Amino acid sequence: MLIASLIALVPVLLLILGVSAIFSAGETSMTAASRGRMHQLERDGDKAARRVNKLLTNQEKMIGAILLLQNVLNIGASAIATISIDRAIPGPWGAAISTAFMTVMVLVFAEVLPKTLAIMKPDDVARFLSRPVSWTVFIFGPIINAVQWFVRAVLRLFGVRMSMEVDVLAAHEEIRGAVEYHHDEGAVQSEDRNMFRGVLDLAELDVSQIMVHRKSIDMIDADLPTERIIDIALGFSHTRVPLYKENTENIIGILHARDLMAAVIRAKGDIKSVDVMAIVREPWFIPDTTNLKDQLAEFRRKKAHFALVVDEYGALQGLVTLEDILEEIVGEIDDEHDAVLTALRRQSDGSIHVDGDLAIRDLNRAMDWELPDEDAVTIAGLVIHEARTIPEPGQTFIFYGRKFQILRRQRNQITAIKISPV
Repeated sequence: MLIASLIALVPVLLLILGVSAIFSAGETSMTAASRGRMHQLERDGDKAARRVNKLLTNQEKMIGAILLLQNVLNIGASAIATISIDRAIPGPWGAAISTAFMTVMVLVFAEVLPKTLAIMKPDDVARFLSRPVSWTVFIFGPIINAVQWFVRAVLRLFGVRMSMEVDVLAAHEEIRGAVEYHHDEGAVQSEDRNMFRGVLDLAELDVSQIMVHRKSIDMIDADLPTERIIDIALGFSHTRVPLYKENTENIIGILHARDLMAAVIRAKGDIKSVDVMAIVREPWFIPDTTNLKDQLAEFRRKKAHFALVVDEYGALQGLVTLEDILEEIVGEIDDEHDAVLTALRRQSDGSIHVDGDLAIRDLNRAMDWELPDEDAVTIAGLVIHEARTIPEPGQTFIFYGRKFQILRRQRNQITAIKISPV
């Protein structure tokens, strides 16, 4: 009797659970679908992708509608099974058998099986099921709206307020996490990962973190003879040089090598007749708190490549160029006039020797490390921050899984450090 009841019951339950399984797959695929791919497909004219994107704009409502329909179907299927089995075996045993049977059926056919299939190809499944899911949301939408209002009202009683504002950093963190994941899986090269990181970090970095420090800026005294100014300017590997008067804090202009050579040509070789002050360009000063994203936009807007960085008191801190910002994305950009970078020197014993003023971000890129750069910009700064003192040559410190040995120090500046594994 029980076997006959179950045999007669199975087709009906499979039909109901089959519909539940479809929407279970729809829920999983919608939440797992790639937002980026869906937006690209929509731009290419894919109507199914457009429906998916529309559903994802109110994900809470979509999931609520699907769960409502699934609950109706699963509870209905359980009620039918209980009634049928109870006729064959009345009492507690019938209820127990019905519960066990329906638990297995719902778990296997309405949950695990469809969700497993959906997670294998979420984009394709989401597009395929976008129409029935849209109908479900349209039909059950008013009920879900009422449920959402009730839930928010209950949460407010306990002091919980649900904000509808979008976290603008969530998209960046999602992209960053995806890049890191695919890099760990071997699908993204380290160079590509660093470029993605650089783009995402532009809004989080200030110009003070990448600028050339004022101690390293090549400048020319504007009071020098014209021949001497020309000789010094053409000796530099870069084309733009600040001019100062009396002291290096008093920058009066920027001399461009191209303007200088044009003036020499106009003077027909008479260098002494060249008026340097007539061709210098006005210096552009920016605060050291400007983030790289804004500064890049300003460089493009002004069609400029060079800016001087000052602190809140107007004191010169350094300079930043368009190339410096681009190098945060693509890495070092060298040409035939650039000096070979020797700030990092690999040793035969597996250690490395680095200059103290080497930027932490550059070291991380070169060695694929993760040394923190929140509290210091250079390696010397990181050592001083962790040691809480200015170390002496020969002192050794261990932090972040590596050993830092001070090799050289000039006055209060650490100039060379040996880094080796612990």
